[in-house]
Amino acid sequence: MRLAKIDGLRGLTLISMVLYHALWDVVFIFGGDIPWYDRTPGFIWQQSICWTFILLSGFSVGLGKRRLRRGITVFLCGAVISAATLVFMPENAVRFGILTFMGSAMLLMIPVERLLGSPGRAGSAALLIVSLLLFLLTRRINSGYLLNFRIPDAWYANDLTAFLGFPPAYFFSTDYFPLIPWFFLYLAGYGIYGIMSGERGNTGIKAFLIEGSCPPLEFIGRHTLIIYMLHQPVIYGLLTVTERILR
Repeated sequence: MRLAKIDGLRGLTLISMVLYHALWDVVFIFGGDIPWYDRTPGFIWQQSICWTFILLSGFSVGLGKRRLRRGITVFLCGAVISAATLVFMPENAVRFGILTFMGSAMLLMIPVERLLGSPGRAGSAALLIVSLLLFLLTRRINSGYLLNFRIPDAWYANDLTAFLGFPPAYFFSTDYFPLIPWFFLYLAGYGIYGIMSGERGNTGIKAFLIEGSCPPLEFIGRHTLIIYMLHQPVIYGLLTVTERILR
């Protein structure tokens, strides 16, 4: 079942992400001067994009079919991006980026859904609350903090622990989304879906979400993966041509 307004919100968020990445290229690859971009306004913008995408992905996991194939596909797309950046742009390499996380989260949800069963609205509300609390608790764990408490550096940290959320000191990635804390936000999205689904779900809200309102955004929202895979090469090409023209 497609929820047109969810597709539209996903499409709007994708456009925001494309614009954010375009400015990232301008600043960090082409040497542009945008003072606010790497400060608080740019950080808030970036976080609004990833929070929305992850919540929507968690919400939508209950709507989709062929989850195993979808999860493997998204994970492999993330691997392609990582390999391409390591080869062609090692100084800006993507390791454990958003697509790697999304694919991993989709695959993890297969056993998680079996474990949770059908929690109903009350169980889904509890899942939402607990997941958000765990997300907030572990929000800074990749920087070595649990809330505001410093965690001792782990001598055993390596690339595998970086995937989980505990990177070693040498680890670097321009797009880093490990399982912790982000899987908790993903579960929060799944909890929101659970509250709204099933016989006890709010049919008025579901009817509102099913109804379309902006076909172009909904179209983009239905094709986010292919657009995500293509947008950076297209942006880089356009900026390269523009730079040469303006010389």
